[in-house]
Amino acid sequence: MKPVRAKKKLGQHFLKDLNIAKKIADLLDFKEFNTVLEIGPGMGVLTQFIVEKKKSLNLIEIDLESVEYLKKTFSSLETNIIEGDFLKIDLLQIFKKEPFAIIGNFPFNISTQIVFKTLEHRNQIPFFAGMFQKEVAERICEPPGSKKYGILSVLAQLFYETSYLFTVPPNVFNPPPKVDSAVLKMVRKDDFSLNCDEVLLFKIVKLSFQQRRKTLRNSLKTFNISDNMREDPIFGLRPEKLSGKDFIQLTKRIGHGNISN
Repeated sequence: MKPVRAKKKLGQHFLKDLNIAKKIADLLDFKEFNTVLEIGPGMGVLTQFIVEKKKSLNLIEIDLESVEYLKKTFSSLETNIIEGDFLKIDLLQIFKKEPFAIIGNFPFNISTQIVFKTLEHRNQIPFFAGMFQKEVAERICEPPGSKKYGILSVLAQLFYETSYLFTVPPNVFNPPPKVDSAVLKMVRKDDFSLNCDEVLLFKIVKLSFQQRRKTLRNSLKTFNISDNMREDPIFGLRPEKLSGKDFIQLTKRIGHGNISN
């Protein structure tokens, strides 16, 4: 299938380079799952290569014109094509408890929200791969210690092994974006249970990075932390210095109301 005319929508830039599309599709590893969800397939440039994998493929597309095109072009998938917004659909209703992978050339303006929803449904999603704005891909995969390391980095890396795979120039898209893009993958860890209060953990991570220039002693002062606890050296650090494991330990300490080694 040759790339066809496509219009920009929802911050999406349509991939027209077939070699890159094939490289993305080839990231799928079907050892742990038989079902795939492609988000924002547009005119099916990536879809055509995923179909070759001979696995159960579902598509979700918000643009009606694209949906009609996909149904005509991929008639065997017609009942698996969902017209709607990924951020609003009930994944449990569609997939029940079945595991599935996510793949796509994600719209820039909702890409981080797509990752957060994936994290919410991590029990069902062992594999995630796709195209992001380069800056976002770097943030997801960034290790502790830099300005790029933040909320998305910590939470994604707690549950998944993240890999920045390759950079993609603007000229392979229609219309071309003003920035570089990048492809990444996230493979869920064998043991992704955190053994702590996950609601509290998420709150601590978000509060810490919302005031990332401050030390944890100041950014987490809304918690009922004893003066003795605040003297622990960890509270003198800024959030980018903490790994995911450090945040787990911090959550346990705040949750228990005391410092424990």
